[in-house]
Amino acid sequence: MNKPNNTPAELSLNIHYAVEAPTLPRWKIRRWIQRSMLAAQQDGKISFNRMQVGLRLVGLKEAQQLNANYRHKNYATNVLTFEYGVLPDGTAAGDIVICVPVLKREAKEQRKDFLCHAAHLIIHGTLHALGYDHLKPRDAQHMESLETLILAQMGIDNPYLMTEK
Repeated sequence: MNKPNNTPAELSLNIHYAVEAPTLPRWKIRRWIQRSMLAAQQDGKISFNRMQVGLRLVGLKEAQQLNANYRHKNYATNVLTFEYGVLPDGTAAGDIVICVPVLKREAKEQRKDFLCHAAHLIIHGTLHALGYDHLKPRDAQHMESLETLILAQMGIDNPYLMTEK
């Protein structure tokens, strides 16, 4: 494990709205990504001093096409992340795709607040872009605990617990 860096990493963020999402303003998305970056720096799993992220909010058709092309799964997924690693200059890079209709549907089905669910998916995607994954049980537990910590700091309940609201 790398030694945590006490200097907050700089964020270069490009957000593209391929669908309307007025309840997901840039400032909120930026704040969620910055919280994820800070938690990852404090965690010390990876070392980076800057993050470059492209985030695209899409509809069902584009999400399905991307998921089919890159994961060979023919359905629209809620979040899709492309991790590019940490460059020699310390810049972590990645792209995140959020499918807004799936996000809305899941929030409703799971009886979660839309913005709380959006925050979780963007935090989840950001951690993936920083190299976290959930392929092995130990890695999944670590990533989920980091997500729940970030969300708890924002006053959001653990999304992995099924609670009735």
